[in-house]
Amino acid sequence: MKRLLTLLAVTLLAVTAMAQNAKPQPLTQEAFEALCPTPPMGWNSWNRFGCDVNEQLLMGAADALVASGMKDAGYEYIVVDDCWQIDRDADGNIVCDPERFPHGMKYVADYIHSKGLKFGIYSCVGTHTCAGRPGSMGHEYQDALYYARTGVDYLKYDFCNNRGTNSKTAYTIMREALKEAGRPIVFSICEWGSTKPWEWAQGVGHLWRATGDIINLWDGKEDWGGHGMVNIIDLVQDLYPYNGPGHWNDPDMLEVGNGGMNVIEDQSHFSMWCMLAAPLMAGNDLSNMSDDTRRILTNKEVIAIDQDPLGIQAHLSVAMGDRQIWVKQLVDDGYAVCFFNRGETPWDLNFNWSDIPELRATGNSYGVYDLWQHKAIAKSTAKNVVSTIPSHGVLMVRLTPVR
Repeated sequence: MKRLLTLLAVTLLAVTAMAQNAKPQPLTQEAFEALCPTPPMGWNSWNRFGCDVNEQLLMGAADALVASGMKDAGYEYIVVDDCWQIDRDADGNIVCDPERFPHGMKYVADYIHSKGLKFGIYSCVGTHTCAGRPGSMGHEYQDALYYARTGVDYLKYDFCNNRGTNSKTAYTIMREALKEAGRPIVFSICEWGSTKPWEWAQGVGHLWRATGDIINLWDGKEDWGGHGMVNIIDLVQDLYPYNGPGHWNDPDMLEVGNGGMNVIEDQSHFSMWCMLAAPLMAGNDLSNMSDDTRRILTNKEVIAIDQDPLGIQAHLSVAMGDRQIWVKQLVDDGYAVCFFNRGETPWDLNFNWSDIPELRATGNSYGVYDLWQHKAIAKSTAKNVVSTIPSHGVLMVRLTPVR
């Protein structure tokens, strides 16, 4: 019996070793493109914590994502942004910061997976990342194998220090490396819209940044290229033809809960990202959320608009200066409509539904459901929608055809 047990143990070790050293089975292009049928949802460390990242922060974020109800609402990725990496070893392998990640990245990934979540990581096209850490240039296949063996499910890939390389070429190289590594990894292209990725990135990545970085305020621009929330909306307004299942315009991560905007503005920010069918990557301190922040981020009825299977980005249907009406087509012949008050005074809304071209064209009658008040408010046959929308606020409704 002892001899048999020894033989079984040796066999098990041999099989394990073979499995670890086995050449990965590459993903087909078809399998790669099918990885992201709806906009990804999760949390990223950068907006709130910048370079101040460590394993306790990431594992704590995973715990909080579950405890807060965000996991139940659909958020699944925990993504560490820049500054987790510190060097390359003699063989060129990427090395994580041993002081901040003493147990290594696989330990962190395994913990996140144990919570039923997925793990995301950051790198860069260039020789160095935007924060000056080692980038992936010349190490793409080596890094992709590291990600696969670590258990990475999502890669955010930046564009700093790129030495003038062609963006499509650089991102295609990493796509091929990820496919060759054999692990399903969602690929987030982050070249800030600088080379119009919406024109070339479908099939190269699953989402692409369409703008420069978001900054934590309602309106404004920074000299280095940062944009306030409404400025971001203006930049992506006309990109709706390029959006759809597996290929998403990315207006950057959420600033909800980070204090640069008030509660009404945070609610409008979240509403518009959902209307745009944008990736929903929270960027706040998950372990220290206000009730209002949690209420906004976990509104399942608003999230359902973002995650609608048609994957259609809303377009600006009616523009009246600072008062806008955005329309998004949904499955089952429904629509989401967002009355967006960008102005400094309340909007005393009294608007005829038939003045929205998309609704007039259908000739249908709709039930009207307020997605923030969680209640039916009217039928479109009542002719007018009447409401007072506060400065920087929204009225966001779902329209369901009356059969």
